[in-house]
Amino acid sequence: MKRGHGFYRYVAVRFLLSSLAFSFQDRPLTAPELLRQGRLDEALAIFRQDTEIAPRSVAPWNGVGVVLDLQGHYAEARQYFARAIKVAVTSQEKVAALRAMAVAWGFTGDCKNAEKYETNAFQAYLASGDYPNAGEVANEMGRLCIDAGDFDRSREWYSRGHDTGLDEPNITPARRDLWNFRWAHAQARLAVRRGRIQEAQKYVAAAKAILDKGTNPEQQEYFPYLAGYVAFYSGDYPEALRTLKEAAIADPFIQCLTAQVYEKMGDTANAQIYYRRAASTTNHSVPAAYARPFATKKLK
Repeated sequence: MKRGHGFYRYVAVRFLLSSLAFSFQDRPLTAPELLRQGRLDEALAIFRQDTEIAPRSVAPWNGVGVVLDLQGHYAEARQYFARAIKVAVTSQEKVAALRAMAVAWGFTGDCKNAEKYETNAFQAYLASGDYPNAGEVANEMGRLCIDAGDFDRSREWYSRGHDTGLDEPNITPARRDLWNFRWAHAQARLAVRRGRIQEAQKYVAAAKAILDKGTNPEQQEYFPYLAGYVAFYSGDYPEALRTLKEAAIADPFIQCLTAQVYEKMGDTANAQIYYRRAASTTNHSVPAAYARPFATKKLK
């Protein structure tokens, strides 16, 4: 049977697609891909090689630091983050490296040492007139400190973040609501950690009222976290569990907090499930800085 040109074009295209698929499947995974899969030793080996290949690049130095933090080698990790700060050329690279170092100190629960790096990042944003990002850094520092149990320092930074965020030129009403919501959120958590339950509930209500205005719908996901957090530290574990089930359960901090709730309720099996999830996070973030070390210790 005679075949037309269309058939041969089809065969050629199929062969090309098959070749591309085969090539893609055969491609070695990159260090970031291995990291996301939790293959830490393999990722570390590649990141280390990359520091030799591109010693003036921030990414591999940062990558080694991230993996070492996740493995619990905190002091060694900070040596690599320090190198990333040193080789950073652009202001964006420098600020990102400073914030990564601050998170690294967060993995050890040391917000005082983290403060030195967050302060530099905060001042860099202020110097460029970037008030929103300066406010974000200040809130980041507040979160590191509340998780470390340094409530006075935490409140100072959260307050600074709120005030700096509001300094944004020509700020819109929605942006103003955003910073007020974040401030109420922080004050509720700080109050309940100090044992001031009624005060905490007042700020929870204030945060809810701001959300109900509808100006920042993307912030809705952070309310169940707040309600669950306040309920947990108030000793109302059933309510904490109910609200945390509505929170971002992929967040390692939420996983860790959920595990703590189950533990308080005497449900060891479920506590272990959530501790394992938190301990397996490959994020190098403020939530992970608290959750991964805490959950790892619980599993030992």
